[in-house]
Amino acid sequence: MTSIVIPAHNEGRVIGRLLDALLADTSTSGPDIVVVCNGCTDDTARVAGARGDRVRVVEIPTPSKHTALRVGDEHARGFPRLYVDADVVVGSADVRALAGALDRQPGLLAAAPGRDIPLAGCAWPVRAYYRVWQLLPAVREGLFGRGVIAVTEEGHQRIAALPPLMADDLAASLAFGPGERRVVEAARVVVRPPRTWADLIRRKVRAATSSAEFERFQATREPADGPAAGPAAGRADGRADGQDAPAVPSARTGTADLRALLRARPTLVPEVAVFAAAALAARRGARRAIRDQDFSTWLRDESSRQG
Repeated sequence: MTSIVIPAHNEGRVIGRLLDALLADTSTSGPDIVVVCNGCTDDTARVAGARGDRVRVVEIPTPSKHTALRVGDEHARGFPRLYVDADVVVGSADVRALAGALDRQPGLLAAAPGRDIPLAGCAWPVRAYYRVWQLLPAVREGLFGRGVIAVTEEGHQRIAALPPLMADDLAASLAFGPGERRVVEAARVVVRPPRTWADLIRRKVRAATSSAEFERFQATREPADGPAAGPAAGRADGRADGQDAPAVPSARTGTADLRALLRARPTLVPEVAVFAAAALAARRGARRAIRDQDFSTWLRDESSRQG
């Protein structure tokens, strides 16, 4: 049986649309769905519970995604297992496509859906940023930034061994080598972007901070620790900082990537300028948190959670 674990912290405004999409298949033998409400002070549990017996709701007092995922594992019933953020939308057919890919391909341990980012209603600089971001090779190939990752039982053992990290999806993606992970384009997930420049920068500051934490984690590991520590894992998620990426897996895009993109698409000069400006602002905004090793303050973008 396929199990779906959904960690949710104050997601009452948006979790309903995700659950409705997952429950669109009226089959009573659909996936096992566990919603872990962690430290919620809103009506997330009520909204999830109103979807009926096919959704099991677990409430814990601690506002921690990492803890919620592990508690979800304790209640989930089977594999393949999907971990789904409460603010994205993925449907029952997409879940079946991911589970089918894991079942059919030997050696495949983790999969994620293709990413749809609806930019209508977003400020022009936000649209410009995402036009560039979505074209970066690491962004196209990585499992992060999608809000959904599906794993086999063996793949689950790999990611369950990871420590608590802000960049949990990045760490999970890089826990697998290129032959062990796959983006299944036949499955789709809708990831809503921030609508304003200020909200984009908040999200990027969080990303820069979490990337720094991830790189510190990587620096403590020996290459023998697994794919996430070795060069085969490749680059991470396409956030530029004006420098070429280091040899170890990193959450930064090098200037060489942006130059290659401009050579291929010279009309993107204005968009690349916006992308670089956002990256610079994020790096500056993250300096204090990185200096103080504050890797727990979650700068949440509310503009993408408008129901």
